[in-house]
Amino acid sequence: MNTLEIYTNHFQMRERPFTLVPDPDFLFWSAAHKRAFAVLEYGIVTRAPITLITGEVGAGKTTLVHHLLQSIEESVSIGLVSNAQGDRGELLRWVMSAFGQKTEGATDYVDLFARFQAFLIHQYAAGKRAIAIIDEAQNMSRENLEELRMFTNINSNKDELFQIILVGQPELRDIVMRPDLSQFAQRVSAHFHLGPMDTHTVQAYIQHRVVKAGGRSDIFEPEACTMVHDHSGGIPRVVNQLADLCMVYAFANGDQNVTADTVQQVLDDGVFFAGSLAGDALRLVSPVTGKP
Repeated sequence: MNTLEIYTNHFQMRERPFTLVPDPDFLFWSAAHKRAFAVLEYGIVTRAPITLITGEVGAGKTTLVHHLLQSIEESVSIGLVSNAQGDRGELLRWVMSAFGQKTEGATDYVDLFARFQAFLIHQYAAGKRAIAIIDEAQNMSRENLEELRMFTNINSNKDELFQIILVGQPELRDIVMRPDLSQFAQRVSAHFHLGPMDTHTVQAYIQHRVVKAGGRSDIFEPEACTMVHDHSGGIPRVVNQLADLCMVYAFANGDQNVTADTVQQVLDDGVFFAGSLAGDALRLVSPVTGKP
């Protein structure tokens, strides 16, 4: 029996509550995540050309996207593009591949674009519209973003055939707001920034995940939750890292609860590598507004 099995059995859980893999089944609907998802839905319903969702690494953006993919209506075709890069034409190939469209044999960019336009028109004739979700969009070049803007010019009268959802880290907002991308920014109809969780939300988040995994809601004592918040910056992925280590330590100590002493032990042993990174993220956020 390995350590992970022992700790789940020790706390009478079905599974680990604090994995690092995005899992829509464990999605915690904080007030901020509810608003972010509402903005995503708003962008889709209003046929916004471009919707923008930003947040720190590990803030829960990808989990929201996966939840959207599970709940999208049948009249919408979704193409998910992760970390697309490349010169002119490469982005279009990424997008077309995300929708399951063949790009082999295209003679040039005009031919490739004609195929893409034909796909969108075919979708529209079938009563569907296409939405491309671009994850890690902060890595895209100015030329890539301009190419995306040109894609949104494809329309039929007043109906949008193609919409874009950009998901990325905070610097994506700064990129979009550059003067030389003003035309692109004008196409952004909705934007939401996912900031870090406060202390109260971290405690509710930890309880939610523990109970979802089959454990007791009071395994983490309030003081322990406060320490997890303070040393994780309130970023969900980093909270998961620290909370998971705390459960391993509580098991090793033979304890049924994670206490402030448990968290301190983890910190003192130096096994929590994400701590310094989380501290940097926390210092970049205003303690009053919770925004960068």
